[in-house]
Amino acid sequence: MTTQLTIALSKGRIFEETLPLLSEAGIEAAENPEQSRKLIIGTNHDHIRLIIVRATDVPTYVQYGAADFGIAGKDVLTEHGGEGLYQPLDLQIAKCRMMVAVAEDFDYERASQPGCRLRVASKYPHIAAEHFASKGVHIDLIKLYGSMELAPLVGLSDAIVDLVSSGNTLKANHLKAVEHISDISSRLVVNKAALKLKYHVLQPIIDAFAKVARCTS
Repeated sequence: MTTQLTIALSKGRIFEETLPLLSEAGIEAAENPEQSRKLIIGTNHDHIRLIIVRATDVPTYVQYGAADFGIAGKDVLTEHGGEGLYQPLDLQIAKCRMMVAVAEDFDYERASQPGCRLRVASKYPHIAAEHFASKGVHIDLIKLYGSMELAPLVGLSDAIVDLVSSGNTLKANHLKAVEHISDISSRLVVNKAALKLKYHVLQPIIDAFAKVARCTS
């Protein structure tokens, strides 16, 4: 009996940049999730399927064994904590930066001295809290789920902590990046139990992913 494998992926940039990795491992999706309403998508292998979930949910599906492995950004994994997950590879895809940004006319250098207090909006509360704690800055954290750039413009926050790629969205909204927190890329995450029980089918896929990751790093 062939061992079933389930891969958790999210739509958008990560999925698109995962396609060459899957191809190297000989896996082709039967449908494009951007054009399909299906949440479970077959592949050219009867024993391998893809499940399409929110990016923030990928580690949870893998942790609890609903998926054997998946691909998630370092930002998502940091917020999740990585419990119960094996992270063998930085795939060097979906690269961006975690940054602090403020309105163009805000004096961040003066406002972020040790002992100062800032209002910070972010959908990454753990990353934001850890960063400002390391600087000795007190923060009132406001959790948002989208339209982060709006928060400083309407007085909801002094600063935001968010992912930045080109920086064009910040510029369009009269914001500026003022501090680099970390570089972000996507990782392969594997369920620890699956790695033991399904090693013979999982390891060749991990090896194929590693080959592509080495070529792009």
